[in-house]
Amino acid sequence: MSSRYSRMVAIDPAQSTFHTTESSMSKNDWTIEDSSYLYGLKKWGKRYFSINHAGQIEVHPRGPDGNRIDLMALVNELQGRNLQLPLIVRFEDILQDRLEAIHQAFAKAKQRYKYTGEYLGVFPIKCNQQRHVVEEIISCGRKWNLGLEAGSKAELLIALSLLENPRALLVCNGYKDQRYIETTILARQLGRNAVVVIEQIDEVDRIIKASQELGASPSIGIRAKLASRGSGHWKNSIGTSSKFGLSIPDILSTVEKLKSANLLKDLQLLHFHVGSQINDIGILKDALQEAGQIYVAINQLGAPMGYLDVGGGLGIDYDGSQTATPASRNYSLQNYANDVVATIRECCISNNIKMPTLISESGRAIASHYSVLLFNVLGTGSVTPTIPKEKENESIIVSNLRETLALIKEISQDQNIDISRLQEAWNDAIKFKADALNAFRLGYINLHERAVAEQITWACTNALIKVLPQSHQLPDELKTLSSALAETYYANLSVFRSIPDTWAIEQLFPVMPIHRLNEKPKKLGHFADLTCDSDGKIARFIGNGTEKSLLELHELRANENYIIGIFLGGAYQEVMGNLHNLFGSTNAVHIRLNQSGGYTLNHVVKSDTKSDVLKALEHDPELLLERLRLASELAIQKGNLKIKDAQRLIEHIETSLRQSTYLHH
Repeated sequence: MSSRYSRMVAIDPAQSTFHTTESSMSKNDWTIEDSSYLYGLKKWGKRYFSINHAGQIEVHPRGPDGNRIDLMALVNELQGRNLQLPLIVRFEDILQDRLEAIHQAFAKAKQRYKYTGEYLGVFPIKCNQQRHVVEEIISCGRKWNLGLEAGSKAELLIALSLLENPRALLVCNGYKDQRYIETTILARQLGRNAVVVIEQIDEVDRIIKASQELGASPSIGIRAKLASRGSGHWKNSIGTSSKFGLSIPDILSTVEKLKSANLLKDLQLLHFHVGSQINDIGILKDALQEAGQIYVAINQLGAPMGYLDVGGGLGIDYDGSQTATPASRNYSLQNYANDVVATIRECCISNNIKMPTLISESGRAIASHYSVLLFNVLGTGSVTPTIPKEKENESIIVSNLRETLALIKEISQDQNIDISRLQEAWNDAIKFKADALNAFRLGYINLHERAVAEQITWACTNALIKVLPQSHQLPDELKTLSSALAETYYANLSVFRSIPDTWAIEQLFPVMPIHRLNEKPKKLGHFADLTCDSDGKIARFIGNGTEKSLLELHELRANENYIIGIFLGGAYQEVMGNLHNLFGSTNAVHIRLNQSGGYTLNHVVKSDTKSDVLKALEHDPELLLERLRLASELAIQKGNLKIKDAQRLIEHIETSLRQSTYLHH
C-alpha cells in the first residue's frame, strides 16, 4: 500500500554516537537501578534490555554478554536519515536468539528424557506476515529446518514461495476450499513438505475428491478438539466449544472415510491448540496427556502417523511476575519443552509405539521480543492547582472551599498527621465542589465562580497528595487522589494501528521512557493517541511485576523530544492494526549488530503516506486535489482568497499527500 524501499547500510562503530560516559549522567539521588526496578525492566527485559550509565535503554540482542546498542542514540541517527517517529525498530539478532533458545530447550529435553523422535519448529505466518520478518525467520531457522504454518490461502502462497527446504514442514491450517486442498497436493509433488490439517469435518470429502481428480494425495493431519480446560483470553481455543477441530466421533468417522478412500496411509499428523498465551503449565500438561492418547489410538487404527503438533501458546512473561496471570506465565521455556517431551514419551512407551516428531508453532515466543515501537510525546494536558486571589463578595461555597484548603494545610503542619481529619476535610471539599456545580446549574453563581471553586478543589487535592503518607492503610478515597492530578501525555501514534491488542483484549505491554532514566520521574500520567476516539489511550501499565493505571514519567523539556518505547509487541500488533482516522503504518527498520560493535541497517520500510491510506479506501488523491483547486479558483473569483494564498494551500496539500499520516515537528 505504501511506497517502500529496502537498503543495506554498514555503520562504522567509530563514527557511531553510541559511546557514552559516566560523566554524562546527571547528578541526583535517583539511579538507573531505581528506574530498572520502577518499570520492572530486570524482570520482563532482563535478557535483551538494560539501562546504561547515561540513563538510556541498551539493547543486547544476543543476550547480556553480547554486543550492545544504545536505543536513544540509534533513534537520533535514524532521525538524521529522515526516518521520523513513530518508528518500529526490529532487531534481527533477537529473532535468531529466540529460535536458538527454543531449539536448545527441546534438544536438552530430548537428551534428558532420552526421546528418540525429532523436534521441528514451525512459525505461524499470521503472527507477523511482514515480508522481511518472515524471510529473516526462514533464513535464521534454516539450520533447524524451521517450517511455516499457513492459516489462509494468501499465507499458503507466501509459504510455498519461501519454503524450499524439503525437510521444513508447511502446516496448512484454516478453512479450506477445493482449490486450497488441490494446491497442497500439487505442492507435495513440487517437493514441498506440506501437510493439510483437517479442522472441519466437511474438509474430508473435499480431500478425497481432490485426490481422486488429481490422482495424487496430500499429507494429511487432523486437528483434535480436546476436552481439556483452557485459561486466559484464549481459553475457548480448547474444549468442545472451540472454533476448530474434530470431536472424537468426528475423528473416528474421518479415519473410516480415509481408509475407504485408500488415503489412511497419508494420515501422518495430529494437531491441537491450547491457546495463544498459555499462562498455566498445568493446562498444557492436561492437553498433552489427552492428545497423546488420541495420537496412540489413531496409530492403532492403522494410520502411520509420525508427527504430533502441539500448536502454539508458548507464553511470554509480559509483566515479569512469572505467575499464571494473563500477562505472564508460571513456567520457563525449559519447563515447557520438558513437559512436552516427557509427557509424549511416557504415552508412547506405555503403548509401545514409535515416538513422533514433535512440532510446535511458537509464534508469540519467537517474534514478541524482536521489535520495539518508539513514539514521541507531543505535549501534556493537566489541571493546574493554582489558587485564585480572593475577591469581595465571593459566594459562601467558594469561601467554604478556601476554609477547607486552609484546614488541610493546618493539619499538614502537625507532627503526627491525623488521617481521619484529612479524610473529613477531603469529603468536605468534594461536597462543596458539588454544591458549586448545582449552584451554577440553577444560576446562583457565574462561570467565573464555578472555575474558582474547581481550582481551589484541585489545590486541596494537591495539598493532600504532598502530605499523605505512602501507606496501604489509607482509606480508599485518599488512595486514589494521585490519579486526580495525573497528566495526559499526547502520543504521536495510533493505538488502533500500532498496538491494537491494548484496546481489543486489554493486553499489557511494557511501556517506559528510553532515556532520562538516571532522573527521577516526577509526574504520573497516561497516554492519549492521535485518534478522535476515547478508547485511543494507554492507561494500563506494568510496574515491578504489578499492573497500574498511571505511569511515572518525566516533565517535558522545551525543544527536546521525550521518547517512549513499547516493548514485546512484535507478535500480532504489526499485522492486526487498522486505519482508524486513517493513521497508517509507521516507519520500520531492520537492525543487525556487527561483530565490530556497530550495526547494519538491513532494511528500511517507509511509513504509509496520506495518499497511500486514501487509496486504500478507494479515494483518489488526484481527484481530491483537483476539487480543492477548483474550489480555490472560485474563492479567488469572489475575492475571498488571494492567488498566492491559494497557491500556498495547494502546495501544502500536495506536500501533505506525500508525507506520513503522523505529526511532524
